[in-house]
Amino acid sequence: MKPSENHSTLAQRVDALLPQTQCQQCGYAGCQPYAEAIASGAALINRCPPGGDEVIADLAALMQCKPLALDTSRGVTKKPSVALIEETWCIGCALCIQACPVDAIIGAAKRMHTVIADECTGCELCIPPCPVDCIQMVAVSRPVDQDSRETRAARAAHAKARYVARGKRLGESQSLDRPAEKVMEPGHRKKHAAVARALERARLKINK
Repeated sequence: MKPSENHSTLAQRVDALLPQTQCQQCGYAGCQPYAEAIASGAALINRCPPGGDEVIADLAALMQCKPLALDTSRGVTKKPSVALIEETWCIGCALCIQACPVDAIIGAAKRMHTVIADECTGCELCIPPCPVDCIQMVAVSRPVDQDSRETRAARAAHAKARYVARGKRLGESQSLDRPAEKVMEPGHRKKHAAVARALERARLKINK
């Protein structure tokens, strides 16, 4: 830790450098918990695949340490992409809506869902819960000036604001040091059971 800064201030500065995809690839429940871990010395600066070498370099400068190679056990840096729902396959289970950390998916139960491309951070968290595999990631191209440090910072700040707003809307309080959740919550188990029943009804219709 930099001796001239307290933990809270340093964590805020670290968090401001992260891309705010909230993808959990770092092993923490979001960008802020990872920032807290970096500031306290509990995590290395190279666990953010979406940020890649640029974020690692920025974090190294802030933390006054040498840059590290990206920890590829956490994933690799990919080209910018957004989620796309194949709406003809969507069964309206709403599991992807629950999984999206920035409220970039709209829809209602038993109605097809749609991704707001401009708000999607490309975190891919919506893909695993989808029971019908109707979500794919689609690469997006950005003009060169959209990859400047200032533009990336503004994009990250916008995603952070949506993430915080979602937390407030849901009344969630996120622990800053807990790892990413891996255990399915009881509510999700019930949801998956309901989805399984819907899929079985659809299968029986097709086979009639």
